[in-house]
Amino acid sequence: MGDFSIGQLAAAAETKVQTIRYYEEIGVMPRVARTGGGQRRYASGDLKRLAFIRHARDLGFSIEAIRTLLGLQDRPDHSCEAADAIAGARLAEVEQRIAKLEALRAELKRMLASCRHGKVAECRVIEVLADHGQCAHEAH
Repeated sequence: MGDFSIGQLAAAAETKVQTIRYYEEIGVMPRVARTGGGQRRYASGDLKRLAFIRHARDLGFSIEAIRTLLGLQDRPDHSCEAADAIAGARLAEVEQRIAKLEALRAELKRMLASCRHGKVAECRVIEVLADHGQCAHEAH
């Protein structure tokens, strides 16, 4: 039997029991042996796998990307080209998101800078929100 109950594994990985059950259900965590009383028992390798999944999720990788990365991790002698491609695609997504956020920040600053602090009827923020054509940036 393993070293951890599901509660102990969840605590060690700083995640929720329901999350572990979900990962088992979708196949990114293996179904594990149970005690005679039906309690799941996990080994240290399961903790490492869960930590990998959790870190990948924190970095924004999709479950399908994580599934692929886990498969690659199980074949250490293979090329890491696929892992590089997955990480590169994630980086491109992050860079696109950053560009959109920077455009959003610039637009908000522009709106606030042109605010006259008068009445709502003359409010530049309200005007711009009501008419996207007044925005300086389309990418937000």
